[in-house]
Amino acid sequence: MIKLKAEVAGKDHQISIQRREAVVLAEVDGRRYKLKLRDLGDSEYLLIDGNTVYSCRVENSHNHPDDIEVSLRGVSYPVKLTDPKRLRSAQSGGEHDKGIARIVAPMPGKVVRLLVEAGTEVEAGAGILVVEAMKMQNEMKAPKTGHVISIHVQVGSTVNAGDVLAVIE
Repeated sequence: MIKLKAEVAGKDHQISIQRREAVVLAEVDGRRYKLKLRDLGDSEYLLIDGNTVYSCRVENSHNHPDDIEVSLRGVSYPVKLTDPKRLRSAQSGGEHDKGIARIVAPMPGKVVRLLVEAGTEVEAGAGILVVEAMKMQNEMKAPKTGHVISIHVQVGSTVNAGDVLAVIE
């Protein structure tokens, strides 16, 4: 299950998403939804809620690379997604100042890009690799300044939530 904070039109929403093949179980601010999902390709989807069908388009935002644009019923909504787990790990980065820090996959996905290689010196917050999950790309960042001592994945690797992707010392 993926838990995220979504900011839409200046208002924060707590969302949880769990996908089981063509079925998506979603909770938005405590309201539960069970939807069928059909991927039409090219960032377009059909969401089916009982007898109601919604056409939806999800794309990376042109104005803010970390945000997405969701088009539903002819209206486009800019959405800023935040993973609370990643925020907590970034805020507690001081505990990584000594020793090693592991970069862990927050959700299942596929590695689409490596931004550094083993042996690279990185600053805290520098991008290490990019994982795509549910058509969204998530840049995994260094929680501390140091050397990348190992990268445990390669482009095209499928990862599970909790898998160690890279280690920084």
